[in-house]
Amino acid sequence: MSSIAARTLRPLRSCSALRARSSGPSNARSVSYWKPAQNKAAPAPSTPASTPAAPAAKKPYTRATPATARKTAPAPAASDPQPPSHPVLDPQAAAVPPPSIASNFAPVPEASSTIANAIASSSSSTGPDGGDGGATINWSESFHGLGQSPFSPEAAAILMAPLDPEDVEVKPDGILYLPEIKYRRILNKAFGPGAWGLAPRGDLVVGEKVVTREYALVAHGRYVSQARGECQYFSDESIPTAGEGCKSNALMRCCKDLGIGSELWDPRFIRDFKKNHAKQVWVEHMVNKSKRQIWMRKDGEAAYPWKLKTTA
Repeated sequence: MSSIAARTLRPLRSCSALRARSSGPSNARSVSYWKPAQNKAAPAPSTPASTPAAPAAKKPYTRATPATARKTAPAPAASDPQPPSHPVLDPQAAAVPPPSIASNFAPVPEASSTIANAIASSSSSTGPDGGDGGATINWSESFHGLGQSPFSPEAAAILMAPLDPEDVEVKPDGILYLPEIKYRRILNKAFGPGAWGLAPRGDLVVGEKVVTREYALVAHGRYVSQARGECQYFSDESIPTAGEGCKSNALMRCCKDLGIGSELWDPRFIRDFKKNHAKQVWVEHMVNKSKRQIWMRKDGEAAYPWKLKTTA
């Protein structure tokens, strides 16, 4: 019996030995290899309520809201001194000072109003004829003094004096005219320098080949006459010069109402002058050699580009 039990227990001892060998160092390495898989499946340990939470990462900026501003900036007590308010951020700081302070500063008038008042006072105190108390007259529209009274007999004698034949010129087409400077000399002699002038009555009208403008002749603060002057031009650069020609032409036409050079519109005077002081001759163009007849004074010579044609 004992022998049978010994044979039976021997295999059991061998099994226990095998079990002991299997739990050796080699098996420990395999167990540690599989340990991460066991830890991944295991639930995370719960944090006790008494343990404080980790502080959150600090933000790079803080955005203030009305609610947080009221919480973070409590109202100061009534006894605390108030800081000085900024004049730009605080609208009350920019308010008008009390009357006691504002009364110490006298108001300074603006320059524009001062200049305007000076101009108005000077214009209202001086009239168009240089007297005091006269009103300002807009000569671009006014007809002040038209036909009010005649000029003095001395001025009328100068204005209506007969023309000197030596002052009359002849155009190549036979038209008689008086140079502009002659009209100005007669006006200066009759009224005096500075006592007359031409007032524009409109803008310069530029046509395709001619410019026109209306002018009014004013003498001794009175409207005398009005006429439209005209002058031809050939390029845009000559428009300013043509505008001056309009003024000269208007002066000649306005002076007709004063009697200056009225003979130039008299057909009988025109015929007698051409018979006694003018002649018609054949001339040749210096450039294209064309020939034509022109009028000229008997004591004058042909002007460029014409020259007297010599008979063969």
